Amino acid sequence: MIAAARDRQVAARKHGGFTLIELLVVVVIIGIVSSFLLLSFGILGNDRALDQQIRRLASLLELTLDEATLQGRDFGLELMQGGYRFVELDPVLGQWAEVVGDDMLQPRQLDEDMEIELYIEGRQVLLSKEPAKTASAEDDRMARSDREERYAPHVLILSSGDLSPFRMAIVRDTDRARKTLSVSPAGEIEIDADDQAAK
Repeated sequence: MIAAARDRQVAARKHGGFTLIELLVVVVIIGIVSSFLLLSFGILGNDRALDQQIRRLASLLELTLDEATLQGRDFGLELMQGGYRFVELDPVLGQWAEVVGDDMLQPRQLDEDMEIELYIEGRQVLLSKEPAKTASAEDDRMARSDREERYAPHVLILSSGDLSPFRMAIVRDTDRARKTLSVSPAGEIEIDADDQAAK
């Protein structure tokens, strides 16, 4: 009787485990779930990159506006297809030049799969790939009106506290996902995720 009970316990242990097919099914399910998780994290990571780029620009605009107001300097923002830069107006010469020696306002490049779309007064502005030429020694010989016509940034950030109204989007080329930043005529900066740019 004791031997029979032991035999039943041994048999129960042998049959109480998982079969090879059950283990394979569990491994396949774990693989499928983990691949979905990896894909979703990859997509979220790309959205985070868009969000990070647009929030960085919004913060830089706010900081530059504060600096312009506190220091009595006029700044501008020039946008290119793959990046942007800040420029400063020289009040003596009346010409725009790239900001030098300020790490916060250094030129920025977007990730390779991203580009900028700019809308001013509801119309899309065609952006160049490279920054425009700012003031040079040759420009000093020109009349002031000629210099002003030669170069002007897309967005003005003035010492009076005024910020030019505009709307821009950072767009990812692969899936056309976008994050938009808009500045109202009152100077309010807003960020949103949007499927379509302003027309």
